[in-house]
Amino acid sequence: MNALKAWIQRYQLASMVLLVVLLAVVLPLTLDIFRLNLVGKYLTYAFVAIGLVMVWGYGGVLSLGQGVFFGLGGYAMAMFLKLEASDPVSTAIQSTPGIPDFMDWNQITALPALWVPFKSLPFALAAVIVVPTLLAFIISFAMFKRRVGGVYFAIITQAVALILTVLIIGQQGYTGGVNGMTDLKTVLGWDTRTDSAKYILYYLCVALLIGSMVLCRWVQTSKLGTLLLAMRDKEDRVRFSGYDVADFKIFAFCLAAALSGIGGALFSLQVGFMSPSFVGIVPSIEMVIFAAVGGRMSLVGAVYGTLLVNAGKTYFSESFPDMWLFLMAALFIGVTMAFPMGLAGVWEDHIKPWWKDRRQALRDAAVKAPEAAPAPRLVEAPATSAGKTTLPEGASAQSV
Repeated sequence: MNALKAWIQRYQLASMVLLVVLLAVVLPLTLDIFRLNLVGKYLTYAFVAIGLVMVWGYGGVLSLGQGVFFGLGGYAMAMFLKLEASDPVSTAIQSTPGIPDFMDWNQITALPALWVPFKSLPFALAAVIVVPTLLAFIISFAMFKRRVGGVYFAIITQAVALILTVLIIGQQGYTGGVNGMTDLKTVLGWDTRTDSAKYILYYLCVALLIGSMVLCRWVQTSKLGTLLLAMRDKEDRVRFSGYDVADFKIFAFCLAAALSGIGGALFSLQVGFMSPSFVGIVPSIEMVIFAAVGGRMSLVGAVYGTLLVNAGKTYFSESFPDMWLFLMAALFIGVTMAFPMGLAGVWEDHIKPWWKDRRQALRDAAVKAPEAAPAPRLVEAPATSAGKTTLPEGASAQSV
């Protein structure tokens, strides 16, 4: 029993099970399909947040450009969906049927060679992970092998986000420009706009998110996770111990990029569009806020932080449209100042110790309860010819 309890604590299974119950049971039973679809959209951002837990919380590398990888995964999936929606029958009114509408508007008369492989769903699914990971490898290899890190690396990732945004907007005929790719509605003929499809996509997102968290937790509890923590705290000591610190940073950054790409692909599926507004500097910084509010050392906390920030964003924008940005800023500043380790820090530093003290107090009270009952006091009965007899207090010699 003790071994099982230790195993559950090691992999944080209790908190993950509670999260699964919330996402898979409580929310679907209490929310309508519109709100549940919003939660599904929020959960796609959670993939980026748990990736930041690995690269920032454990690896000590702050990336301010995770929107790049989220967008690349989203565009890879959107290209397949857009090609399926651009069949010759649906685009018969165009000058060139069979190509996406934005290409026709920009006088492109044939499908570009870059788009041709995305007619295959397996290729698109592979590109969702491979393309972001490959770009992350190129960036991190070039930077970390030259020992570029800290604020310099954060600025470089911001520059990459800005460059990709400008590139997407500038190549309007190939990417849809500032409007992005819209009208994504079917997957192999399956209509993703129906209520049943939205439920399926929601549960698919939950399943992939939990699987990603289990994978990340396995990495954290392995020797690799220990080395990531050691590298974050004492990088020089790890290097002097014979390890190549750059390789660990590259791995963490590529893992975070792959998770972000999966989140972007699920976003395209659930929301039905993808645009450069999810690639730039502002969304990338918002994604860091998700991890910071939830707790940059906690995978489960990152998911709760993502849900809290996005739910607050939706509520404030609906209820206070003129000042919701100020309210969001106040929420973030207040949480980070009061709880530097986020929601996970509140649980570990305040709620969990209080709960342990409360349980211990209840146990102590239960142990002392039987001891508090007074024992009967003995008194001497009147002497008889047989000698003295000791009786309990309240008893009489007549009863004897």
